[in-house]
Amino acid sequence: MFALVDGNNFYASCERIFQPALRGKPLVVLSNNDGCAIARSAEAKALGVKMGHPAHDLKHMVKHQGLQMRSANFGLYGDISARIVSILRAAAPRVEVYSIDESFMDITGIRQREQFARDLRHRVRLWTGIPNCIGIGPTKTLAKLANKAAKSGDGVMDLGDTFVRDAVLASFPIEDVWGVGRRLAPKLAARGIQTAAQLRDARTDDIFAAFGVTLTRTQRELQGLPCMELEEVEPDRQQIVVSRSFGNRVCDNSALYEALATFTVRACEKLRHRDLVASGVGIFLSSDTFRPELPQHHPSRAITMAASTSDTSLVLKCVRQLFAGLPREGIGYKKAGVMLMDLARPEALQQDLFNAAAVGNDKLMATLDSINAKFGRGTAGFGASGWQATPQWSMRQQMLSPRYTTSVHELPRVKC
Repeated sequence: MFALVDGNNFYASCERIFQPALRGKPLVVLSNNDGCAIARSAEAKALGVKMGHPAHDLKHMVKHQGLQMRSANFGLYGDISARIVSILRAAAPRVEVYSIDESFMDITGIRQREQFARDLRHRVRLWTGIPNCIGIGPTKTLAKLANKAAKSGDGVMDLGDTFVRDAVLASFPIEDVWGVGRRLAPKLAARGIQTAAQLRDARTDDIFAAFGVTLTRTQRELQGLPCMELEEVEPDRQQIVVSRSFGNRVCDNSALYEALATFTVRACEKLRHRDLVASGVGIFLSSDTFRPELPQHHPSRAITMAASTSDTSLVLKCVRQLFAGLPREGIGYKKAGVMLMDLARPEALQQDLFNAAAVGNDKLMATLDSINAKFGRGTAGFGASGWQATPQWSMRQQMLSPRYTTSVHELPRVKC
């Protein structure tokens, strides 16, 4: 039996934890560079704000309807998410972190499932301040569906009972089923399948022939037959990409290289955190695609390294070689990124009679990581990244809230 715990309007709810004045007001969280809406409170949705709504089109709502806007504070959101996951791990032995605001739990063997869910929901709200809903079902798809149904109810939905499940699936729109979405919904509707119950009861052979194994698996899950296991450990990635859009167009080559060096440092940190090494590295630049009247240039380069590594200094040397001659004179670049490719665990690499399978100074990198883990990211690093508090390529975040839980200098202050 699975349970899915989902934080309601998660980014907006995180902003409200330490800013009570935002509660009950329409609130929007903006994307990188304050470009468009990526999260909306229930009040903002009621005003008609859509996902991806450009921020400049919302200014009239700010002036006349009291809409509040905040720049994305991913450090805060990630920390609150980790606190919620720690609560879930204390409540159940097996937890899969599906996304920053969703986690699956294995609650097999719990008899009073609904009471367990209500107690857990209250605990998460009390200890973190995040409103949430919990859906329960014999498969992950049904748990996800139950969670969606719980949002329009009292916050908890248990589809373990067959009669309750039949009633919910009979009225559940097919486009809201996990694994269907807006792309497949019209094709299913053309076949007379408009609800989750109709997909569940359709001929399996017809579904497989028309849509393949993925939708057939969804159908099986709707029938209560588990096809997806709980993934407690994230599978090893094949590549790591770190990229950013700049707050302003950047023409200076030294600033561009500093940005790529900063992204390289971060990518290698992620690589070591997963105990992986990379055999290939690539970089890319992109001019402002939203200004087609300006000169455009979108170059990229990649290289296979002589030996796999997770040593930042060695990867930086490759990035410098790739960067030489890449940007064009007079082009204003709006985005850049670094890709680490052909990832593997060191013990899985093919050995060589004459050279080590992986190279690099592991002790130095471990020391660097431990310093930054203890004193904060960026405490120790590489000069190639520039070491500027607000570099030329930094993102535009004019409405950024403080780092309430991750910086000792920005802790909330209480006056008595």
